[in-house]
Amino acid sequence: MEEKDIKDKILKGAEDLFMRYGVRSISMDDIARHLGVSKKTLYQHFADKDELVLMVSRGHLERNIAQFDGIRDESKNPIEELARISVCLKQSMEALNPTLLFDLQKFHPKAWSEWINFKGKYLRESIVRNLNQGIADGYIRPEVNTEIMAAVRIELVQLAFNPDIFPLNRFRLAQVQEQIFDHFVFGLVTEKGRKLYQKLKDINYQPAAT
Repeated sequence: MEEKDIKDKILKGAEDLFMRYGVRSISMDDIARHLGVSKKTLYQHFADKDELVLMVSRGHLERNIAQFDGIRDESKNPIEELARISVCLKQSMEALNPTLLFDLQKFHPKAWSEWINFKGKYLRESIVRNLNQGIADGYIRPEVNTEIMAAVRIELVQLAFNPDIFPLNRFRLAQVQEQIFDHFVFGLVTEKGRKLYQKLKDINYQPAAT
């Protein structure tokens, strides 16, 4: 197996474990056992766990951007884009450990800064673009301040991961994110937008091409 293939295998295996169990609870030993490789092999490609977490986070966010760009390109209007994102979020959150973001924030500041940059630039710009187009098309109320609502939406995503607000033994992350997303959309739309979103949100969209 070529070096790049080994590195890609490590990144994918580590991401699978981090998504399922969170970052803090997974050691380099756990990753080596999961992949059936030696710990020495891991350290030949990554200086330490912090670097591995950083590279996993970077790759995950790059795939998110490609997926969201695909959704934007495939959607006929801003409401369809929101409906597709809702389905995408629900699917991705089903297998995601809610402790993930807090693990990054507390223990892996470099990886956390990648998430901060992602939400501060790409996510914010994408939401502002979608809402402005929605206003122009008559789907979003014209008095909506798109910059304010973009900031609110980004913080709501993060809020759903907070175990103090949504204890893991009482709430499923996918359900929390779905409820918050619907609440956000229904608070912004005109009657025209509401009817279209309600019609589209339960369609089983295929994953966007990446």
